[in-house]
Amino acid sequence: MRTALVTGASRGIGRAIALRLGREEVRVAVHYARDEAAAEEVVTAITEAGGEAFPVRAEFGVEGDVETLFAALEKEADALDILVNNAGIVVPGGISETTPEAYDRMFAVNVRAPFFIIQRALPLLRDGGRVVTISSGVTRIAFPESPAYVATKGAMEVLNRTLAKELGLRGITVNSVSPGITDTDMNAGWLRGDPRALAYATGQAVLARVGTPEDIADVVAFVVSDDARWVTGTTLDATGGSGLQ
Repeated sequence: MRTALVTGASRGIGRAIALRLGREEVRVAVHYARDEAAAEEVVTAITEAGGEAFPVRAEFGVEGDVETLFAALEKEADALDILVNNAGIVVPGGISETTPEAYDRMFAVNVRAPFFIIQRALPLLRDGGRVVTISSGVTRIAFPESPAYVATKGAMEVLNRTLAKELGLRGITVNSVSPGITDTDMNAGWLRGDPRALAYATGQAVLARVGTPEDIADVVAFVVSDDARWVTGTTLDATGGSGLQ
């Protein structure tokens, strides 16, 4: 049985990824930052469906975050086959409103943490493994509402291409998956309960609906499968065709 670490797996896209991998006979380390109950619900859902999972806690963007994560992980697993860097934050604010504190916070969680998680995971990652980063369609579609967030996602996509070349001789693939507007708790504040916001979001995708966490999880399941063994160093667009002209 393969083992996967999915960061930010207690809710939203990360939760859907953890549940999907659990159905694929993958033992899942369900990472969370604060909501232990939500993480335990994911673990329970996986195990009740016949899979294997365990929770690991670490808050990113603080001193010792990566070591805290791996100290918990290594109590349960001595090797990894799949690493999904999903955890991330966005602080709204245009270029004029973005503070140094907000900028540093987003880079700490969205770039620094996954960079050093990958570094720390490499000795544990088996040859033929998979590294996946959840990026965003904003690397292709202008998003002036938070240019610092855009910069963090662009940084990881570029990093992944470099890592794909470095790790290729070990048979490890490194890819990004870019969601569009997705119905998650992160977007609930502006998307749910507002018909105008929903109409706007629906109109962004040529498939004429808002994405679901399961839409993204299914793409990740493909990327980490043997079917995607010849796919590396690229970004898979999972935006429903958002922004096409």
